Amino acid sequence: MEKKRYLRTRTFQHGTVAVSPDAVQKELSFLLGPGSAWWPLPTQGACTPRPAQGKNACIITMVMMQAFCTTPAAPGLWAAWEGEKAALGQSKGCAGSQVSLSRLEQTCHPSPRNTAGFGQPGGQLSSEYMKGGIMSRNLLCHICCFLGLLPFWMQCTSSASRCAVRHEVADCSHLKIVPKTSLLEILNLQHNELSQLSDKTFIFCRNLTELHLRYNLIHKIQNNPFKNLKNLIKLDLSHNGLSSTKLGTELQLENLQELLLSNNKIHVLRREELDFLGNSSLKKLELSSNQIKEFSPGCFHAIGKLFGLSLNNAQLGPSLTENLCQELSNTSIQTLSLSGTQLYRTSNTTFAGLKQTNLTVLDLSYNGLNVIGNDSFAWLPHLEYLFLEYNNIVHLSSRSFYGLFNVRYLNLRCSFTKQSNSLALSPKIDDFSFQWLTCLEYLNMDNNNFPGIKSSMFTGLTQLRYLSLANSFTSLQTLTNKTFVSLAHSPLLMLNLTRNKISKIERGAFSWLGHLKVLDLGINDIGQELTGQEWRGLENIVEIYLSYNKYLQLTSSSFALVPSLRQLMLRRVALKNLDSSPSPFRPLANMTILDLSNNNIANINDELLEGLDRLEILDLQHNNLARLWKQANPGGPVNFLKGLSHLHILNLESNGFDEIPAEAFKDLLQLKSINLGLNNLNVLPPSIFDKQASLKSLSLQKNLITSVEKDVFGPAFRNLSNLDMRFNPFDCTCESIAWFVTWLNATHTNISELSSHYLCNTPPQYHGFPVMLFDISPCKDSAPFKLFFMVNTSILLSFIFIVLCIHFEGWRISFYWNVLVHRALGFKEMDRQPEQFDYVAYIIHAYEDRDWVWENFSPMEEQDRTLRFCLEERDFQAGVLELEAIVNSIKRSRKTIFVITQHLLKDPLCKRFKVHQAVQKAIEQNLDSIILIFLEEIPDYKLNHALCLRRGMFKSHCILNWPVQKERKNAFHHKLQTLEVALAI
Repeated sequence: MEKKRYLRTRTFQHGTVAVSPDAVQKELSFLLGPGSAWWPLPTQGACTPRPAQGKNACIITMVMMQAFCTTPAAPGLWAAWEGEKAALGQSKGCAGSQVSLSRLEQTCHPSPRNTAGFGQPGGQLSSEYMKGGIMSRNLLCHICCFLGLLPFWMQCTSSASRCAVRHEVADCSHLKIVPKTSLLEILNLQHNELSQLSDKTFIFCRNLTELHLRYNLIHKIQNNPFKNLKNLIKLDLSHNGLSSTKLGTELQLENLQELLLSNNKIHVLRREELDFLGNSSLKKLELSSNQIKEFSPGCFHAIGKLFGLSLNNAQLGPSLTENLCQELSNTSIQTLSLSGTQLYRTSNTTFAGLKQTNLTVLDLSYNGLNVIGNDSFAWLPHLEYLFLEYNNIVHLSSRSFYGLFNVRYLNLRCSFTKQSNSLALSPKIDDFSFQWLTCLEYLNMDNNNFPGIKSSMFTGLTQLRYLSLANSFTSLQTLTNKTFVSLAHSPLLMLNLTRNKISKIERGAFSWLGHLKVLDLGINDIGQELTGQEWRGLENIVEIYLSYNKYLQLTSSSFALVPSLRQLMLRRVALKNLDSSPSPFRPLANMTILDLSNNNIANINDELLEGLDRLEILDLQHNNLARLWKQANPGGPVNFLKGLSHLHILNLESNGFDEIPAEAFKDLLQLKSINLGLNNLNVLPPSIFDKQASLKSLSLQKNLITSVEKDVFGPAFRNLSNLDMRFNPFDCTCESIAWFVTWLNATHTNISELSSHYLCNTPPQYHGFPVMLFDISPCKDSAPFKLFFMVNTSILLSFIFIVLCIHFEGWRISFYWNVLVHRALGFKEMDRQPEQFDYVAYIIHAYEDRDWVWENFSPMEEQDRTLRFCLEERDFQAGVLELEAIVNSIKRSRKTIFVITQHLLKDPLCKRFKVHQAVQKAIEQNLDSIILIFLEEIPDYKLNHALCLRRGMFKSHCILNWPVQKERKNAFHHKLQTLEVALAI
C-alpha cells in the first residue's frame, strides 16, 4: 500500500535536473520491490561524462520509464497520468522540449499489446519477470512511472536532443538555452530571453561564422563574450535593449563582415565604443530604427573599414544627415541607406562630406522628399545607384541631378505626387532635367502623375536601355510620332507604358526607337484596327504586349512590318476578324510565344497558325472553340493546330470542349505541357496522345472524365512529371479505373491533392471515396475469367431468348418454317384452271351448326348460280369412305371455310383430320385458301389448342365474325357475299 500511495501522490517539478543511472535504479527498486526486474530507460539524449559530477549522467528529455505491476491501483495511476499529461501540455517548462504527448500516451496505455518491446527483443518478457509469477495472476498492468519525466540541462555534445541541428547549423531559438559545441558554424539563439553574455558563454563554439541573438533581453555587453569567435562573419544583436555599440573592450572580430544592431536604444555613436572593430572590415553596419541624436567626431573612423551603413527609419532630418555625411568623409563607405529618415529636402551641402568617398549606392526612399536643391548630388561623382522612390518631389530642375555622371540606375517610382486637381500644381519636370545622366541605363518612373511627355523630357540619356513609365501620365491618350522624339539618341531596349489610359497609336509612333526589343502597352484603353503602320521603325522588336485593352481588329498586314517579333501577347482584347485569309500572324515566322486567351474567340480557320513553325507556347484558354472540334461542325472538325511541330506548351483551358478529334494533336511531336482543364470532356479518343512521347505535364481538372484507361492515357502517362485530374466524377469500377489506381500507386509523378480531390462519384457505395484507395484485387482475380463469363452470359441469354420465343411465338415459327420448307423443296401443286374446281369452297363445320350453314350459304347459291359450296350432308357421294370424301372435296374446292364454334373445337374429326388437310393444301398452293367464320367469341389460345390455328396465320380479310347484334347481320351477309364472289373469280 505504501508503494501505491507513493505512485499516486508523487509530484514533479518541470525544471532542469541531472539524474545518474544509479539514482534511477534505486527509484525503480523501491517501486517494484527488491529483486524485481527492470529495463533500461529509453532516452532521446546520450550518456556523456559530466565534469561537474565526475561520473556519467544521462541526458534525458522527457524520459518515460516503463514497469509492470499487479497493483489494483492501475486505474488510479492512469488517471494520475492524464492529469500529469495536461499539466505538461500547459507548463512553460516543457516549451521546446519536443515531447510528443500522443506518443507517451500510446506508450503508457494500460494494454497488454503495449508490452511488446520491453525486456527482450521481439516483445518477449525477461526470464526474471516471468519468474516473478506476475503472469500467473492473469492481471497485467502497464503503468507509467512519472519519476521518468525528467528534463534537464543539455550538454554541449547533446544539443541535438533539443536544438534543431542540420549539418553545422543549430537552431536553438525559443529554447532559453545556449549550447556549447565546437562543431557548430551557424547558431540561432533568437527569442531565448537571454539578458547577459559572459566571457565563457561561447567558449566552446570557436568555429561559429554566424551568430543570431536578436529578440532577446540583452541591455549591455560586459567584457568580451565574442573574443574567441575569430571566424565570426555575421553577428545579429537586433531587437534587444542595447544603449551602446560597445561589444568589447579590446580588438576582436577581425573577420566580421556584418554587424546588425537595428531596433535597439542607441542614441549616440561614440568613437571609443566602436574601437573593438579597429581590425574589422564591415560590409554592413545595420543601425536602422535607432533614435540616434548625435554622431561624435571620428565615430566611423574607429572601424577598420566600413563599406556599408544602414540608418533606415532613424529620423535624422536634414541637419543630422549632413553631420552624418561629414563623419563619413575619408572612409571606405560604398553603400549608404537612409530610407525613412525624414530627409524632406536636400541642398548643395547635404552630401558635401561624401566628396572624399567612393559612394556607389545611395538610398533616399520613403523620406517625403519635397525639394531637391540644385547641385545636391554634385559631391557624388562615383554614385551608380540612386533610390528616390516613394517621395513627394514637386519639381525637377535642369540641375537637380548635376554631378551624377556615373549613375546607371535611378528609381523614381512613386516620387512625384499631384498636390491637387489643378494642372498648375502637378509635378513638373523641366526640359533637360536628365541631361547629366549620360551613363544612366535604367530609369523607373512608375506610378507618378505627369501630365504628358515633353519633346525634350529625356534628352541626354544616351545610354538608356530600360524605361518604365507605367501608370505615370494623366493625359497621355494618343501616341504620336513626336511623343518619343527625345529618345531618338537612346539605345532603348525596353519601354513599359502600361496603365496610362492610352486609347490610340498613330502611324510611326515608335519610329524613333529602332533598338527597342520589348514594348509593353498592356492594360490601356486602346481600341482600333491595327494596320501595321503603328510599328514602323521597330526593326529589332522581339516582344509586344497588348493584353487587356479595349478591342483590337487585326488585318492581314497588322504585323507585316515586325517579322522579328517572337512574343505577342493579345490576352483579353476582344479580338476580331481572326478568320481572315491570309492570317494576321502569317508574317511572324520567328514567333515563339502567342497569347490569344480570354477573347471569346469562336470562329477561326485552319490557316490561323499556318507558318508559325517555331511557335513554342500557345495560350488559347477562356475562348469558345468547342464547335470547331465537333464532328457535327459543317465541314468537319477544324485542325487549327496543324504544323506546330515545335510547340512545347499548349493551354486550351475553359473552351467548352466536349469532344476532341483523334488527329487534333498529331503534329505536336515536341509537346511538353497541355492544359485541357475546365472543359466538358468525358471520353477521349484512344489514340489522342499517341504522338506525345515527350509530354511532361497534363492538366484535365474539372472535366467530366469517369474512366482512365490504359489505351487512352497510357502513352501520355509514360514520361509524365505533373498530373492534374482533380474534380472529375470518377467511376470506381474495375473497367474504369483499375489501371489508373495501379499507376497511381506506382508512379513518381507529382499529383497535387491526390487524397482529397480525386474522389469516386459512382457507384453509390463508393461515392466520396478516394480513388487511390480503391481495392483493385477483385479486378485482378476476375480478369482471366472475363472472357469465360462473357461467353457463358451470351449463351444463357440466347437460350432464354429462344425459350421465350418458342413459348410465345412457337406456333408462328412452326407455321412459317413449314411454309419455308415446302417452298424451298418445291412442294407446290401446279396451278389449276378455274374450271378444274367443282366448288367455290368446302364448308367445315360441326354437326350442331348444320342449320346455320344451310340457312346462310344456300340462299347465296340460289342468288348466284356460279357459287357452289361443298356441303357434306348434300354433296358427299354414297358408298365413299368419309375420310376419302373429305380429301377429295377439299381438293375439288378452291377455298376452305371454317365455321368456328365451341362445337367445332370439340369435334375430333375436325381437330385431327380436316384442319390438317386444309392447311396442307394452303401451304402447297401458296394461296390464301382458308377463311375463318367465328360464330362465337373464341380466344386465340383455345383455337390454337383445339385446331392448331391462330388468327395471326391468316390475313385480316379472311377472318369474319358473326355479329351479336341483329341489325349488323345484313352487313355480315353483304361482306360474306362479297368475299364469296371474289372467291369465285
